[in-house]
Amino acid sequence: MRTKKLLLGALLSAVLVVGASAGQAAEKTKVGFVYVGPIGDHGWSYQHNQGRLAVSRAFADKVKTTYVESVPEGADAARVITKLARTGHNLIFTTSFGYMNPTLKVAKRFPKVKFEHATGFKRSKNVSTYSARFYEGRHVVGLVAGKMTKTNVLGYVASFPIPEVIRGINATIIAARSVNPNIKVKVVWVSSWFDPGKEADAAKTLIDQGADIIMQHTDSPAPLQQAQKRGVWAVGQASDMVTFGPKAQLTAIIDDWNAYYIQRTRAVMSGTWKSQDVWGGFKSGMVKLAPFNKAIPADVVAMAKKARDGLFNGTLHAFAGPIKDQSGKVVVPAGQNASDKMLAGMNFYVEGVDGTIPK
Repeated sequence: MRTKKLLLGALLSAVLVVGASAGQAAEKTKVGFVYVGPIGDHGWSYQHNQGRLAVSRAFADKVKTTYVESVPEGADAARVITKLARTGHNLIFTTSFGYMNPTLKVAKRFPKVKFEHATGFKRSKNVSTYSARFYEGRHVVGLVAGKMTKTNVLGYVASFPIPEVIRGINATIIAARSVNPNIKVKVVWVSSWFDPGKEADAAKTLIDQGADIIMQHTDSPAPLQQAQKRGVWAVGQASDMVTFGPKAQLTAIIDDWNAYYIQRTRAVMSGTWKSQDVWGGFKSGMVKLAPFNKAIPADVVAMAKKARDGLFNGTLHAFAGPIKDQSGKVVVPAGQNASDKMLAGMNFYVEGVDGTIPK
């Protein structure tokens, strides 16, 4: 009998250990990420995935992260987000503008799940929004471009005509013309976030039209690679793309999501998560610059660093008046800065941009 009791006790202990282990596994915080491009795009989605990896490193076995890449904006996004919510994810980051409405739709069905939408403007009790002030980086590279161009033509490979992209184009030309009034920017829209073929063709077209500096608001290094081949300058997008064009890259505007993703994951784990809107620039660490090309003159680098420092400490604003739109109308008077409301909804070109915004 004693032997049976000991055996029964051992079995019960084993069950309890297994049960405890299962309970511990169930307590892991599950964090999901939805990407519009592949994690190997070396741009936007790549940088968001670096943030995911930072979360994994920060919390080790307390958190499980998953991701789905190359998810089209629209109905497919809603299906993917729903699947993540149904499979026990506590926090879901949806990382493209076109995921905004699908995120809100799914969030209504899963009120206990927390959602974070990148670059959007619609929120709810369980949906936060976050973005970076990429335009601060555009201001700095615009200054550099204004000094480095020989043709006075900048080329811009653009994705979709949303405020974020238009804002970047405008920030670039405003800064460039502040040091070179004769400069203009030509834009080619590719209607895609990630399409290396279209991006390369757009860069070729712009170079053929006289652009000797290529910028982009798309996600692959294809424009930089074309600049390298054609012997013109370029600016990397979202990550340091220098390996794809070491002679061509002037610098790159880097998106750094690591700290934000760690902070928001910790908030879910501690039960302190609340819906909010975050829009961070150089000061927040969300926007950074890659090292400057050694071919840039020292005085130009000094000018760029001074501007970056000014944007960091608030003594400089990328949209300081006077600013005129293409028609010559003053949209930001002298002595004033563009409001966040204007920046968030920007739907016009400023002076110096060729062409019209697609409808």
